[in-house]
Amino acid sequence: MWGENHSLVSEIVLMGFASSQEICVVLFLVFSMFYVAGILGNFLVVVTVISDPHLHSPMYFLLANLSFIDMWVSSITVPKMVSDLLKERKVISLQGCITQMFFIHVSGGTEMVLLIVMAYDRYIAICKPLHYLTIMNPRTCILLLVVTWTIGIMHSLIQIAFVANLQFCGHREVDSFYCDLPRFIKLACTVTYKLDLMVTVNSGLISLGTFITLMISYALMLVTVWQHSSGGSSKALSTLSAHITVVVLFFGPCIFVYSWPFLTVPVDKFLAIFDVIITPFLNPVIYTFRNKEMKAAMRRTFSQMPSSQNLF
Repeated sequence: MWGENHSLVSEIVLMGFASSQEICVVLFLVFSMFYVAGILGNFLVVVTVISDPHLHSPMYFLLANLSFIDMWVSSITVPKMVSDLLKERKVISLQGCITQMFFIHVSGGTEMVLLIVMAYDRYIAICKPLHYLTIMNPRTCILLLVVTWTIGIMHSLIQIAFVANLQFCGHREVDSFYCDLPRFIKLACTVTYKLDLMVTVNSGLISLGTFITLMISYALMLVTVWQHSSGGSSKALSTLSAHITVVVLFFGPCIFVYSWPFLTVPVDKFLAIFDVIITPFLNPVIYTFRNKEMKAAMRRTFSQMPSSQNLF
């Protein structure tokens, strides 16, 4: 069947942004700036956590992995998106489209589970502080990370297995700037309501349920912090507010795109841009600007660089 599909439809046309060439050039510059800034910001977080012994703790270990995944999230879609802005004909091969969807859902599913693990880490730190280092030991952190990536890969494989062998009859235009399941399924020349339901359950309802669970858990942790007026309460509140902000930024677009039953092109494109460019750019900003330890560690990292020593 794959050979038959390939003979009928060998490439997908991405509609991208239907704007004038001048606007596309402006979008190219803006998106490129945010992409590069996001990659550099997340890379700096990873390097800082690895190089600074003061940050060798479970919370920063998980944060560095979040930044690593965010670099993946952006790099899967943004380089082609910005290059297509300067092209009149925007296409991607059928195999490339399926591959892109696979890695999008690997990174998205992995980040979803990682945010759950980060919430669990904060729960142990706040509600069971005396047992924190015993529970969140290095072995446990690595095991949780392996489970996180395994679930992300399985989440993606389950969905791609259902759509990889769909039959396409000639319609091959996707009104987006990257391949994703809801619009890709619409190209098939068969009834797809079961596949739509699978995507809604696997990506939409799971995202919604996970988001609600996380918000309830963070609410309980906030109540616990407010009930203990210790010196570390302000630090805990700052950390929790950063986590909650990242959860809202990540799950908001996912819930709308995969749970909303109707395709709304302008909103979908805006949320897609927000998800693959803005959120990976904002995550390191949120965690570094609101975290004194991260800012101090970054200053130490910069001060150890040969060029910085020469300047001072």
